[in-house]
Amino acid sequence: MESRAYRSAFLFLCAPRGMSVGHAGRGPRPKDSAMQKILRIDPKDNLIVALRDLAQGDIIENDGQRIQLVTDVPAKHKFTREPVPVGGIVTLYGVPVGKAVAPLQSGERITVDNVVHYAAEVDLSDAVPYMWKAPDVSRWANRTFDGVIRPDGRVGTANYWLIIPLVFCENRNALKLRDALERTLGYAGDHLADFARSLVGGTGCALAPRPFPHIDGIRAITHNGGCGGTAQDAWTLCRMLAAYADHPNVAGLTVFSLGCEKAQIGLFQEALRERNLGFDKPCILLRQQDWSSEVKMMEEAVRKTLAHFKNADLVERRPVPLSKLKLGVKCGGSDGFSGISANPVIGEVSDRVVTLGGGSSLAEFPELCGVEANMISRCIRKEDKARFLELMRRYEAAANACGASISDNPSPGNIHDGLITDAIKSAGAAKKGGKAPISAVLDYAEPMPDSGLSLVCTPGNDVEAVTGLVAAGVNVVLFSTGLGTPTGNPIVPVIKVATNTAVAERLSDLIDFDCGPIIDGEPIAAAADRLLEKVLDTASGRYSTKADRLGQHDFLFWKREVSL
Repeated sequence: MESRAYRSAFLFLCAPRGMSVGHAGRGPRPKDSAMQKILRIDPKDNLIVALRDLAQGDIIENDGQRIQLVTDVPAKHKFTREPVPVGGIVTLYGVPVGKAVAPLQSGERITVDNVVHYAAEVDLSDAVPYMWKAPDVSRWANRTFDGVIRPDGRVGTANYWLIIPLVFCENRNALKLRDALERTLGYAGDHLADFARSLVGGTGCALAPRPFPHIDGIRAITHNGGCGGTAQDAWTLCRMLAAYADHPNVAGLTVFSLGCEKAQIGLFQEALRERNLGFDKPCILLRQQDWSSEVKMMEEAVRKTLAHFKNADLVERRPVPLSKLKLGVKCGGSDGFSGISANPVIGEVSDRVVTLGGGSSLAEFPELCGVEANMISRCIRKEDKARFLELMRRYEAAANACGASISDNPSPGNIHDGLITDAIKSAGAAKKGGKAPISAVLDYAEPMPDSGLSLVCTPGNDVEAVTGLVAAGVNVVLFSTGLGTPTGNPIVPVIKVATNTAVAERLSDLIDFDCGPIIDGEPIAAAADRLLEKVLDTASGRYSTKADRLGQHDFLFWKREVSL
């Protein structure tokens, strides 16, 4: 069952008399509800979203009001419902999202030239108890997915061997070991190499049969840290790598160290103990400066790694309840449809998983800029309210020190496709977190609880954010995009969710799921049903994400300090 909030926001998609519907044109009103061309998301909004390209002179009908457009309004962009003076506030999703810097006429498109970012001040004393109605999850209560159960009872969605360098100097060795094992053990083909070989008259090389069928792959992380930076960044990197090593999707790991870096083996081992005092996975440590020959070290790496594969292969998937899901929700390459199609669908899936006893984590603090009051109101604990606000203010202060603001987040692509201010982008981005109460507020590299909705402090940067979500402990990532992005992760599947059918079809090799039908009339609940099924297939290993098929195994940790 859809929540009241979703029904009010999306009634136009499935009901004949929705309060926020309207049409544009100079002829009679179309009878087909799928022909709706505009959306007024909240009754309080003085901005209206164009669902189709609208032309100057078109007459808009909305709630008995007739508005003549004074500018062209491309699909995904917003126009004013009423005149707005200089300094006046424009609202969307029921919240302030901008301030007029030029007088706006009724029916005028907002742009970066006439509106700037604006968000209401937040005061913790204004917070009131948060109430929500959990979704009906009875149809999912007895469903399972085929998970990888570790000895400590934690559940993974894959079974990988992980190779990590403690310093950028060892990236090459990590990749060399991965490449040697992948092709030898039948895990990875090389389409481009086979294609190049075909151009010079050669033939492709068939993959060897896989001798370890229950090991899903060998994954290597590369990064630009570990030395030449501050001690704090070295510690953050070690905490991130420890989180990946301890993740239930990892069976064991091979670690390369140079020997003289700041991210010493001892520091990494300390981070492992902090993460999990009972950590007992196979962990092969190789320090290059202890070896007289790189060739001999690499041979030893292969020998020791392969010696552990027999035990790693003993793991088999077994049915587990949906309470073992831990979702990470993220958006990137967002557009003007993100907040009304893909993000609310992801939010509905998140609410269902949380209601079933699972966990969900919402990242990207710059994309919560402008909706702080809503986030604070949803925090269960007072200390989380205060911590969220403190992390946001600390982040803004760091940006200010560089002559910037976190409100500078929207990219040229975002702006071109209708996200004019960071508050507009944030109000839509926050929809990924659904309506559930917030159980925890986490800094980067901190572990999430097993259940409930968490906020994870990460940048908006796609890879840094997904890297942080996985470090928090998510075992599936839902990633919405309106423009398309190739982001993936080494050890956790990343499901790409398109906000519109055009991008889903044009970039079909990147996109796993299409929320475009929402714009044409599919109810949110129906799309959420489809997406949750995709999550279960992915978590069970029955579906391989497009990111995994393309080898998009990205890792980028957030360096907060400076290079020295």
